Amino acid sequence: MKHFWMCACLLFSTLTVWGQTNFRKSEIKEVMKRVADWQIANPDKRHEHGDLDWTNAALYMGMIDWAELTEGEDGNRTYYDWLLKIGRRNHFQMGKWMYHADFIAVGQPFIDLYQKYKEQKMITPVMARANWVVENMPMASMQLDYGKMETLTRWSWCDALFMAPPVYAKLYGQTLDRKYLDFMNREYKATYDLLFDKEENLFYRDTRYIGKQEANGKKVFWGRGNGWVLGGLAEILKALPADEPSRKFYQELFVTLATRVAELQSADGYWHASLLDPASYPSPETSATGFIVYALAYGVNQHLLDKDAFLPVLEKGWKALTDAVEKNGKLGYVQPIGADPRKVTRDMTEVYGVGAFLMAGCELYQMAAQ
Repeated sequence: MKHFWMCACLLFSTLTVWGQTNFRKSEIKEVMKRVADWQIANPDKRHEHGDLDWTNAALYMGMIDWAELTEGEDGNRTYYDWLLKIGRRNHFQMGKWMYHADFIAVGQPFIDLYQKYKEQKMITPVMARANWVVENMPMASMQLDYGKMETLTRWSWCDALFMAPPVYAKLYGQTLDRKYLDFMNREYKATYDLLFDKEENLFYRDTRYIGKQEANGKKVFWGRGNGWVLGGLAEILKALPADEPSRKFYQELFVTLATRVAELQSADGYWHASLLDPASYPSPETSATGFIVYALAYGVNQHLLDKDAFLPVLEKGWKALTDAVEKNGKLGYVQPIGADPRKVTRDMTEVYGVGAFLMAGCELYQMAAQ
């Protein structure tokens, strides 16, 4: 793989001129609007997907980015108003399980709303939840064995690295109270030490997959799982001050994981459900692809990743994502809730896939030509 970037540059020289991009703001904006509007008009009404669920938290994060773009460009407050309505009818509360990472994820968009509107009620509930967790972590759950229910109080699965750590990073950015940063650093590194495979430079979903093999004999690394981690790292890096010493760990991990994942993009532009055995799961998968494109685009925009090397990857990835959008705006090929590679079909959609799509589009919009 050491010659990957040279090969990529030669292979895609017809798509990208050094330092330039084929992305067009008008095209990106048009498809994002269709996707966002379809999702708002077709809310997920399943009982388990309540307003404060992690699935919707990921959607809101994409909608926050889209709301900022549309208000800044057009003065359109429609999407901010939609987010505010959700927050206010839930009094900006967190989910029901006190320690579980999934139930604090909604704190991320609520903190972002607080940063814009400066209403204390928007941040008080997430701060109260975070304070309780930091100050009352049960010592009985020190092991990170995902097979044991009690370990769900900690970040014992890689998805959790998207759900919870950015909350603590954002709270630290707001308050400069080191208890949030120290907690995040300790818990994140515990998960990293357990689930990051330093030979493959990829994250296992949880301990149940360590030692397992795909049909082709390769290790089991889930596409969306690693997308979750990359997306979470981007959010952490956005929140941490530039001079914070512990930022170095997250930045180096981001570059390592981003570089490895970029090597695993399939010829069709997608990252499939299984990163090392895509042939066993040949259908497109847009939630993994969305989070990965988002993170890689963020890395290019922040000069953490080489623009010339990564632009061809981003162009293929965005084309793949937009190919999965129906004329009415429905995003397809989103793998349902799970923990491992599974079959995906075009009719499948989920709100977190839409969130990832909007996050990716907003980052690409920043680098697009007029």
